[in-house]
Amino acid sequence: MLKNYVLVTFRNLMKNRVYSFINIAGLSIGITCSILILLWVFDELSFDRFHPKTDRLFQVWINATFDGRVNSWTSVPLPTYEGMKTGDSHIINSVITDWGGEHMLTVGETRIVKQGYYASEEFLTMFEFPLLKGDAKQVLADAHAIVISEATAKALFGDTDPINQVIRVDDEADLKVTGVVKNVPENSTFQFDFLLPWKYNETHQWVKDNKSNWGNYSFQVFVELDKGENEVRVEKAIADMLTKHGQTEDPREFYLHPLARWRLHSNFENGKESGGMIEYVQMFTVIAVFILVIACINFMNLATARSERRAREVGIRKSVGSRQFEIIFQFLGESLFIAFLAFVIAVLLAELLLPFYNDLVGKHLRIAYESPQFWVYGISLILFTGLVSGSYPAFYLSSFQPVKVLKGKVQVGKGAGTPRMVLVVIQFMFSIFLIIGTLVIYKQIQHVKSRDIGYSQKGLITVDYTTDIGKHYKTIKQELLQSGAVKAVTKSNSPITQIYSNNFLNWPGEAPDRRVIFATIATEYDYVKTMGIKLLEGRDFSEDFKSDTAAILVNKAAMDIMQLKDPIGTKLDLWEKKMELIGIVDNVLMGSPDRQIGPMFIVLQPNWISAVSIRLDETKDIKESLARVEAIFKKYNPAYPFEYTFVDVEFQKKFTNINMISRLASLFASLAIIITGLGLFGLAAFTAEQRTKEIGIRKVLGASVSSLVGLMSRDFSRLVIVAFVVSAPLAWWLLNSYLERYQYRIEIPWWVFPFTGLMALIFALLIVSTQAMRAARSNPVNSLRNE
Repeated sequence: MLKNYVLVTFRNLMKNRVYSFINIAGLSIGITCSILILLWVFDELSFDRFHPKTDRLFQVWINATFDGRVNSWTSVPLPTYEGMKTGDSHIINSVITDWGGEHMLTVGETRIVKQGYYASEEFLTMFEFPLLKGDAKQVLADAHAIVISEATAKALFGDTDPINQVIRVDDEADLKVTGVVKNVPENSTFQFDFLLPWKYNETHQWVKDNKSNWGNYSFQVFVELDKGENEVRVEKAIADMLTKHGQTEDPREFYLHPLARWRLHSNFENGKESGGMIEYVQMFTVIAVFILVIACINFMNLATARSERRAREVGIRKSVGSRQFEIIFQFLGESLFIAFLAFVIAVLLAELLLPFYNDLVGKHLRIAYESPQFWVYGISLILFTGLVSGSYPAFYLSSFQPVKVLKGKVQVGKGAGTPRMVLVVIQFMFSIFLIIGTLVIYKQIQHVKSRDIGYSQKGLITVDYTTDIGKHYKTIKQELLQSGAVKAVTKSNSPITQIYSNNFLNWPGEAPDRRVIFATIATEYDYVKTMGIKLLEGRDFSEDFKSDTAAILVNKAAMDIMQLKDPIGTKLDLWEKKMELIGIVDNVLMGSPDRQIGPMFIVLQPNWISAVSIRLDETKDIKESLARVEAIFKKYNPAYPFEYTFVDVEFQKKFTNINMISRLASLFASLAIIITGLGLFGLAAFTAEQRTKEIGIRKVLGASVSSLVGLMSRDFSRLVIVAFVVSAPLAWWLLNSYLERYQYRIEIPWWVFPFTGLMALIFALLIVSTQAMRAARSNPVNSLRNE
């Protein structure tokens, strides 16, 4: 009996090759899309979940109330580290870290630049990154130790055991390797090639100066609780720690942010979680469901439509003794087999596309065949699709009485067209929504990309600051300007594409209860000139004015807040000193490109430096200019390779996530349309086949080809129009809600909706009309021969 079922299934597939291809192809593409999307989703959901103590680890954040709102910070004072150890009995341990940035690691003639953290000795016992060599409790205890990753050990020592080997760091200190940590997983918030002991960081003067300073918010502190559910109690115990240590200028409280939420829930508004990557995870999960539903609708529509032609087969089977449950088993088995076949093809397609997909999303995703989740997903999908699509022919057709069927007294499928039409409407609703969403996201991205950034990126490069560069900076600057390849040089506490520091600034007439935080740029001479920033009023810092060490520049956004009538020469309060306002510069986009530019000030602080900015002469050959610049840096900074970044390239990294989201949305929206088109093609072909005799009679009675095409197209046009009327308002509402997360945003263009509706209608008519045209041009003699 089973053999017979299998043979009948294959015969039906081969007999209806076109419909079988459309069915399997559409479902396979839909499942492939959902697999690829969900791989990305599950990877995002897996961030930091590999830590054994995930539910007990928290980062200490600060809520500070000023300027009428609650502001949330991740940076805390250095004494917080020790303060947390005695802050509450439920705190088992605390750890402090500081981003160490890139450092030169030297062993013999081998020199590599890697990135890492300064971390206190509890780091590896709390976060438990697997150690291949060394004791987690001891490896960071010595000030002259270093822990390196497996890949770094291989690069520096090859196959030699690295333990107790010496690495020279930054050509300044010799540190002994005490541990080798397994390469950090990509789904980790912490990404490092090495760890330096916090005790080594304490040898730096600026760390010594802040050891008991509760007013410098520059460090990251994490705590481990005995139980995750004690989070609320601990928060209450540590909330007023800052106030107890003199931080009373505005209300500030410590609170805990769980490790499990770092990746997806990183945005805070007014002291409350307001999203983050979770919004993209939710959006793509919905898209995956949409595409899968569209594919399943195709499958169901064509499966039920074709099954109506098998009523006579059911009648014959029942007349020769087949029981109803056997016929039900036959139809369900066929549907399950097709669903299984589509799933296998989808997995093969996903494997084939994964290299290209990984390049698109910037990850190294793979299908985890060893994961029970994958098989639960696959089996559930096969069962759901197969059982739902096969339920109509299985239960409806198997109920017919064979005598009536074989006599032609049963009108099979009467009224069955209505559910199919409803499903087509749902398909187009999803497709129209995805198209509108893709267009709006694209417009938002272009809106952000085209905004005025306030400075000139062309020919501007950045070089990381080193000790040797600091020692020879004046000479390097002088020789660069004399080389003929460079127009201007400056140094600052951050590259122009980043904001590394924020501080409070006070001005005359400021309301007593108002405190505004300003982005802070510390620099030396020629900053405005080098960056190509427009000076709106006043002057820049100049060596002709010795008093400029107590001078300050502010941007236009700051002036909009301060509302000073005669600003130049005004005395502003900064760090308990009076600073003279000497100039106003245009707004410069340094932070997030989708947020409004906030107030900023610039001060002359030549020793607070992390980057050197160089403006190349645009009239000269870039390669030749870079070669001249490199020669000068190698002369005075020989321990480091000459590495630079073009500012325009670095700026584009701000759009990495949103560009990826846009490309994915466009790709999957296009595939959704293709799947919808496949299903519509099959349904239109089936409808044309069903109405062959009707078309033949109309042609005999004088109907033109165009009128017959219009007759068939009219029904499908109505479905698209209904889908548009339902989906357009819903899309407008949801997309407006989505755009609210951007401070710098577009208003949804009105033309997006009629344009999308028209494109969907044209798309549907093109598909339907091809089948209608074929049916209308057929010879009516062939269709009416037996009448």
